[in-house]
Parts: sequence; C-alpha cells; structure tokens
Amino acid sequence: MLGPGRAAVLFQPLPLALNRFLSLSLARASGQSLAGEQTPGQRCSDEATLHQAALYVHWPYCERRCAYCNFNKYISPTVDHDAMRDGLVRETQTLLRDSQVKEITSVFFGGGTPSLARPATIASILETVARTTHIPHNMEVSMEANPTSATASRLAKFKQAGVTRLSLGVQALCDHDLKILGRDHTAQEALWSLEEAKKLYPGRTSVDILFGRPGQSLESWEEELEELVALCDHHVSLYQLTLERGTALFKQVHEKVLGMPEQETMAQMYQAARSILGKAGFHQYEVSNFAKNEAVCMHNLSYWRGRQYLGVGPGAHGRFVPWGEGKTRREARIQTLEPDDWLREVRRFGHGTRKRVQQSELDILEEILVLGLRMNEGITHQNWLQCSPGFSLQDALGDSPEVVQYLEEQLLVLDDRGLRCSWEGLALLDSLLPTLLHQLQLSYQKSVARCL
Repeated sequence: MLGPGRAAVLFQPLPLALNRFLSLSLARASGQSLAGEQTPGQRCSDEATLHQAALYVHWPYCERRCAYCNFNKYISPTVDHDAMRDGLVRETQTLLRDSQVKEITSVFFGGGTPSLARPATIASILETVARTTHIPHNMEVSMEANPTSATASRLAKFKQAGVTRLSLGVQALCDHDLKILGRDHTAQEALWSLEEAKKLYPGRTSVDILFGRPGQSLESWEEELEELVALCDHHVSLYQLTLERGTALFKQVHEKVLGMPEQETMAQMYQAARSILGKAGFHQYEVSNFAKNEAVCMHNLSYWRGRQYLGVGPGAHGRFVPWGEGKTRREARIQTLEPDDWLREVRRFGHGTRKRVQQSELDILEEILVLGLRMNEGITHQNWLQCSPGFSLQDALGDSPEVVQYLEEQLLVLDDRGLRCSWEGLALLDSLLPTLLHQLQLSYQKSVARCL
C-alpha cells in the first residue's frame, strides 16, 4: 500500500522519461551557469570513458499512430529510403567528428518503427561507425520492432545487417486492449513474432508491455503477465500507460468514453508484476526493466549512468562534449523534429541540430540524480564525484529533514556504496524526486556561495 500523499512512479518508456527531463534542462536560462560555478566538461568522465559514447539513431516513420503515443513519429505513404539512409549516415559522420569519440559502446535504433527501415540502412550506419571509431567485440546493437513489421525473413536480414538485440513492442496480449491502444497487430501475431525473434536472437530478445490500460483489472493483468513470462525468457520492459495531451486516448478518457484504473490499482499492478517476474527468475535492475541471466540493456545503462551519447535522426537527443569544435563543456542537443526539414539541414550543414545548450555542473548532477535513481544499483560515490569533486552526495542531500525522513523510512539508502532506492522506494520514485531535486539545488547554491 502507498503512504498518504504518495503516488506510484510513472513508469515511462526511457525516451519519453528522458525527453521530458532533458527538455527542462534545455529551457533553463539558455544554459547559463550559476555565478562562480566551475566548468564541468571532461571532469564528468574518467579517462576510460572520456572519449566513449553510445549512439542512438531515430527512425521517425510509422505505419500508423498509436492512440497513446506522442513520440516524434510521422505517418507517410511514401518514404524516400535512400535519402533517409544518406541523411542518417552523414549526420552520424558529423557527430562522430564533432565529438571526437574514439569508441562507440552500443547502438540503439528507436522510433517510430525502425523495423520499417531497410536493413541496408541499418548496415550503412553500422559500417560508418566501424570505419570511424573502435567498436568493442560483441557490441550491443538494439532495434525496436513492431510485430507487424517483424516477419522472420525481415528479422533475419536485420541480424545480417548487424543487429544483435531486438526489443519487440508487444504492449498487450489482449486483442480488445490492442485495439484501444491503436496497435495494428493481434495478440497471436505478437506471440508469433516473439517466437521468431527468440530463434534469431536467443537470449537477446526483449518485450515491451503496458499496464494500467483502460478497463484493465489487477486479475487480468496478472494472468496476462504470467502468460508472457512463460514465453519471454530474458528481458521485459514494463511501462505504466500515461495519458499524453494531443493523443486519441487522452481525448477518449477526457470525454469519459474510456476509464483508467485508479492510481492505487496501478500501484498494485506494478507490485504484482515485480512479484511475478521475480518468481520467474527476472532480476529488476531498473524501475521498468527486468532481466534474466544478466541480459540487461547496456545501451540504456549508459543513459542511467550519465555517460555520453550521440543522438542521430529527426528529434533525437544527445549529450556529449564537442571536442572537435574546440569546446570542453558537455552540451545537450536536440535534432530537428520534422524529417523533411531535418534532411535539408543535414544536406546543408552535415547535421540537423536544432537546439544545443552547454550544460552546467548542476544540470549534469540533476540528470545523474534523476536517471541514476531509476537503477537498482543507484548512484555510486565515484560516479557522483567525477562530476563534482568536493561536493559529495552527503553534501548534496544529507542535511535535508525530508531526505533524513526518507532514509529513516528506508525508502532511500545512503551508505558506503552511494545513494539508491530501497525496494519500496523504487515504487515511489516519482514522489521522492521533487524533494531530492529541490534539496540538491539548495545545497549546490550554498556550496557555490561559499566558494565566492
């Protein structure tokens, strides 16, 4: 049961959770630092990771827009695949040059529906990375796929192109709910796709599924998840359905055509899922992600640990130091959203970067706090101090009565390892973060004032 005044965390897909928080950083005073603040830049990485980065590539097209989705995606009867390939390759080359990255640690093709891209496009991007940087042996190359675009022959071609891990957007195993969500596959088609994916990517197939859907009960959710874990044997990404303004689902719920489960029921669904997945041998390593046999998503771990990443494609986000431009501070970047505009900019400038803001030290610490606490491992002292020597986690949070209360209630743990949520606290992360961020900002301002 949730305590008074507290709500379960909104378990959003990582791109949405990231984009919401990162957009706040971009809006902050055009990136201006607090007076007297020290320049971050390379301090936020050790020597081993200084010139490493993950690569995210955004494919913006879908066959249809799901009723709940407000991601940057476009429905187009015709896609110029050659132009998109050339644009993605060129922007990849430009950002690799500007970042001076020596090693790409992982690649993630997201969208949109990247399984609608040509396998040759995927191969061209990966070949560009291999020619320009070092890539580790058995580098993780993930791709999102929808069941309707994930036929066995197509999945095999993506594997030949270099994809090593598949994230399958099942979302529900109930045909009625799939229709409400606006998905274009049936539950049976999802299960067929899952079986084919497991054959081609054994041990490296992940499934996305939503809970808190309109009209969904706790009992039906438990039955559905039991069915899923019997078939998906390595990785599950579990997300609470959220209502986004401008979507068809938001309108239907607002007009009372559909009703959503109560917040308490959603919290019970989450706890039930943790129990069912745990009994099935899945280890929860992040708020929304569960893995067997250490089959974690290495790419997403890069985000949560505050590492550099390059964002390629319409609307992609990135975080890196543009050493190639003679700069030493990390920048937050967003690429141009609309594909045609993005392509024109790439052809003219080599990239379609629409927004770029130098991040202050506080910006980076806030991101480490928000994203790091999503992980079961939390934030290590070492990772925190790499970004802010002399300003420890204890300095940032330990003096706050509210934080002390969280520690006493065993919702948070602050010890020799670092800061992390307890099992109970992880389910309340959304309620804890505003207090933690506020305390970080106050403590940081006091620290800066003492240095003046």
